[in-house]
Amino acid sequence: MKSNATGAGTGSGAGGGAGLGSGTGVKLVIFQLGVDLFAADVLSVDRVLRYTPPNSVPDVPRWVEGVTEHRGEVIPVIDLRRRIELAEATITPETRTLVLNTSSGRVGAVVDAVLEVAVVPAESMSPPPALFKGVATDVLRAVTKVRDQLVVVLDVDRVMWNADRIVVEHGAQDWGVGESAVD
Repeated sequence: MKSNATGAGTGSGAGGGAGLGSGTGVKLVIFQLGVDLFAADVLSVDRVLRYTPPNSVPDVPRWVEGVTEHRGEVIPVIDLRRRIELAEATITPETRTLVLNTSSGRVGAVVDAVLEVAVVPAESMSPPPALFKGVATDVLRAVTKVRDQLVVVLDVDRVMWNADRIVVEHGAQDWGVGESAVD
């Protein structure tokens, strides 16, 4: 991944989780889904892993690929394309799994490619347009620009709602993964 600093307030990126319009730089991990660019706050990304197929779990939402082990912890893995209702794509050598730190635990998110870490001024992040409606837009936090390209910033805490997480955890227990899947 490359690092890219753009605009004002890019020196330290302190408080990478800065709110919209707070006047500081926000560090974002930029990734690709199809031809579109998306991002997650760098403080929400635990690791970027090469894609390996997760173990399947029955009776979970279609966008949940299964579970995998990361640092001794069993975590759910979601197909981010399916989660935000984009067309499916084949796995390539550039496919990665972002391990996201959410308020309800770690989640693996499969993306087409991870491109860079960029710093953008917090004031350049705008809320998603009011016309955006539906389940997929519930995970959108903001829209910003990186080198004149629009980037959709995701709210990683909403990538997997608590109700969805409960379904996955019950499926993992039924599958025989054990208690570590629910912690």
